Amino acid sequence: MDSDEYTREQQPPAADPAGQAPPRRPRRVVVLASAAAVVAALAGGASGAALVTSVDRTGDSTVAIGSATARAASTSTDVGTVAEQVLPSVVQVNVRTAQGEAIGSGVVLTEDGRILTNAHVIDGATGDVTITLSDGTRYQAAVLGADATADIAVLQARDASGLAPARLGDSSSVRVGEQVVAVGSPGGLQNTVTSGIVSAVGRTLSEIGRQDEQPSPFGRPVSSDASAGPGYTAIQTDAAINHGNSGGPLVNRAGAVIGINSAIYSPSGSDSGNVGIGFAIPINDAKAIVAAIEARS
Repeated sequence: MDSDEYTREQQPPAADPAGQAPPRRPRRVVVLASAAAVVAALAGGASGAALVTSVDRTGDSTVAIGSATARAASTSTDVGTVAEQVLPSVVQVNVRTAQGEAIGSGVVLTEDGRILTNAHVIDGATGDVTITLSDGTRYQAAVLGADATADIAVLQARDASGLAPARLGDSSSVRVGEQVVAVGSPGGLQNTVTSGIVSAVGRTLSEIGRQDEQPSPFGRPVSSDASAGPGYTAIQTDAAINHGNSGGPLVNRAGAVIGINSAIYSPSGSDSGNVGIGFAIPINDAKAIVAAIEARS
């Protein structure tokens, strides 16, 4: 699909000779694959609609089986190996906000509990954040800082030691077509692994689908001005990314993190979930933001 189709609303064709215009195509919007796997939904009517209150049980990823059986088996083995390497370095992030409790994901940076996640995951946190390791161990964590524009945040787990830092790769070498694996907690389902390929690089997220709607931290399109919402150049992938994957890693077949999962494209609204178009912040960009946050803290 052309990038032009993302950056502007499709205009309806001219009316036919009978004077009847064809039906208007639905607006396409980008919504964040947010931490909105909500554990506790709020009362409050419309104000609570920004929170995702149910888990889509039909969103399991599927694997397309080609004619080369040996190749398919090899790919499956590779994904399993990558998962074993990466899972210990991925955490679930639980955040208490004024709207309830929400869930996202994060990447372990240091043995003493420095965690990388999305800024929208911890947006509105009213107290400590809880992180849960892949083995179920829990820590309370403080927010060291965040960059809302870049959608990057850094957490510090309290009294943590012996964590397994992720291996950070080089996103400048990412190629279209290479196989990738996404890890996180979609719908609160920790240690979920999906796979796919890099569909495109250099996508400018602030321009995708922007007409008069903006990405929302909880996957709900909201009216806003052009300066609002995150703006960064992203890696596009068809690996399944859903609400709760935010802040988790996108890794290559070598097990190195090449991106931080942050957003999904939705053609029909906030709760449609994965449609095979997800976005990740390149890890080189994320590393630079983390360094800036740490320098200020």
